[in-house]
Amino acid sequence: MELSSIYEPIREGLAEVEKNLAATANVDSPFLARLLKHVLQNGGKRIRPALTLLAGKFYEFDLKLLVSMATAVELLHTATLVHDDTVDKSITRRGKPTVNSLWGGAKAVLLGDYLFAKAATFAASTENIRAIKVFAQTLTTISSGELHETVATFDLKRMREHYYQWIGAKTACLFVAAAESGAIVSQSPEEAISALRDYGYNLGMAFQLIDDILDFTGKEVEMGKPVGADLSQGTLTLPTILFLEHYPDDSLVRDFIGKMDMKNLKLAIERIQEPSILKECFNLASDFRNRAVKSLEKLPESSSRQALIALVDYSLQRRM
Repeated sequence: MELSSIYEPIREGLAEVEKNLAATANVDSPFLARLLKHVLQNGGKRIRPALTLLAGKFYEFDLKLLVSMATAVELLHTATLVHDDTVDKSITRRGKPTVNSLWGGAKAVLLGDYLFAKAATFAASTENIRAIKVFAQTLTTISSGELHETVATFDLKRMREHYYQWIGAKTACLFVAAAESGAIVSQSPEEAISALRDYGYNLGMAFQLIDDILDFTGKEVEMGKPVGADLSQGTLTLPTILFLEHYPDDSLVRDFIGKMDMKNLKLAIERIQEPSILKECFNLASDFRNRAVKSLEKLPESSSRQALIALVDYSLQRRM
């Protein structure tokens, strides 16, 4: 199913989010406006704000409050991408040059800070203390998770556990915030808030696992980055972890990780692309998908619930 069909129940809300993002980029400073338009225009699939809007349609639907929260979630997501690209020294994002590659790391960091502040402004405009606390805790989780990752040590026995903790803090927590805040703003009962929180976590985990598969199987023209980009930066994602679990004595991959000898990058990628490894990784993503769908059973049957099921299925089937 195409995203346009999945988003049909929230088409009006997403259009309002786009207006807020355009207004955010409409500032007096020409240079800041240029940077903001670079990261906010044509900025991806808008899955996180869509999740906020869909999560908010089950009970007391308030379009204005939900649009503000959805905008906050998307700006927070964009800010984390700008900072991530700067830390990783990434050259491209979604097929476009990154802010840090065009204007330097210092300006990229400041732009990310500006986006965090604008996101907080939109979250605060809901005047919902609980939703604002969710927003603040999410930013704390993302920041602390990335800091922990910079000092993490290689431990094969705990590598998968560490990986799940890392992507839970890096990716899944923002999906959680998107779903939970939408439920909170719409005055959902506690059981529904808990169900949507669980859905967001499992959707986020599945989404990241598919991202990590695509890093080894996707095409550069589709992904907007080279194949094996994570491995080339020394980032161990699930396909590499599974390979090392199955082949702990593989000297080429272990040596590449230890020494980052780029002349062996292509060979390391080819080994990790083993079909059985990628299939196992996809099966684990499917497990998270099933948990996400299971959590929705506690919610009323509606077009929004069907859209949430379709959204997690789309996340498993996407190619970029």
